[in-house]
Amino acid sequence: MSDSNKMPLEGMLVLDWTIWQQGPVCGAMLGDMGADVIKIEQRGTGDPGRWLAAAAGASTQDRPNWYFEANNRNKKSITLDLKKPEGIEVVHALAAKADVFVQNFRKGVAGRLGMGYEDLKAVNPMIIYASATGYGPEGPDSAEPSFDHLGLARSGIMNAVGEPNMPPLGVSGGIADQMGAIMMAYGIMTALVSRERHGVGQEVHASHLGSMSYLQGLSLSMKLMAGIAMPRTFRAQAFNPLWNHYECADGQWIALAMLQPDRYWADVARLIERPELATDPQYATMEERAKVGAEVVAMLDQAFKSKPRDEWLKLFREDKSDLIYTIVNTVDDLPDDPQVRQNGYVVDFDHPQHGPTGMVGIPVELTETPGSVRTAAPELGQNTEEVLMDVLGWEWDRIEALREKEVI
Repeated sequence: MSDSNKMPLEGMLVLDWTIWQQGPVCGAMLGDMGADVIKIEQRGTGDPGRWLAAAAGASTQDRPNWYFEANNRNKKSITLDLKKPEGIEVVHALAAKADVFVQNFRKGVAGRLGMGYEDLKAVNPMIIYASATGYGPEGPDSAEPSFDHLGLARSGIMNAVGEPNMPPLGVSGGIADQMGAIMMAYGIMTALVSRERHGVGQEVHASHLGSMSYLQGLSLSMKLMAGIAMPRTFRAQAFNPLWNHYECADGQWIALAMLQPDRYWADVARLIERPELATDPQYATMEERAKVGAEVVAMLDQAFKSKPRDEWLKLFREDKSDLIYTIVNTVDDLPDDPQVRQNGYVVDFDHPQHGPTGMVGIPVELTETPGSVRTAAPELGQNTEEVLMDVLGWEWDRIEALREKEVI
């Protein structure tokens, strides 16, 4: 890693008028890469995500608000009463200096307040104006509200996870929000490159539906080109038993992913102490094994349950047979996984109120200009005066007048 302190988006000013997760994570991603991100919050109430963990009984004075911290690190907070014209004037003044404006309110809300794309383009034609929505900017449902659960539902992924006999299944962790944020950040960074190369500001749109559809790009492509999406499958009836996961004697699971199973079948048969399976015509080839997939999976189930997982891992490593496998983790396992730690996918952060705190790290490595977790999520309105003085250059008397009018 370079010793340079340079960061990819250093010097970029981002206005983040977002709430909950989908929008805020996008702003946090830009902040991770060095942008100066100013979170605009409604005076008095702020982002409702500030109170979500506490309302669920999952946050106390002794612990960070995990929900808000995860979505809003590396930002500053300014509070404004956006129902007053003076509050909108502050937004316009900031937009005149900004590179990016991000928002995730329902279609039409920003425009009614005077914070739509055309409003901000009028004060800064080069601004990148990004909107995160549920279903995209066009179509009959473009103005409908959406949350993560609806993103999972509408995109089809609820019917892609699990086995064929299961009802639609949710996926924990806000992944539709997270994916929407990732695609929004991708769009913004692409628009910034386009502005540099072509001299244009523009709108960027990303949605739950579009992002989660793209996440399932291979299955959706199969539907489009072959007429059928990838079906759910039964683990116990795997077409390729070497593309499957198995429970070991200690209740831990191991996953195999051998896409060319004939190359590995003899080694697997030997390691599970069933070498005869490699030459038995009924099991010798992928085509034959597929005919009796359930039987083969049952044999592998029985074999793997004969030893704890660590013994299987040691056996596979020492055999040098080049099998393709890994452990099946839970989210609880990730903070202690050495691969996660050594690659910085989880980092330790010195939180100003709570001391050493684990945080999700940066998922991509830039060797010369890496991103980083530098600051905790801000307190509500923590940086209001700082932003007005340092970014806009306003005098204290002007700022105090806004406070007296309850604009800030």
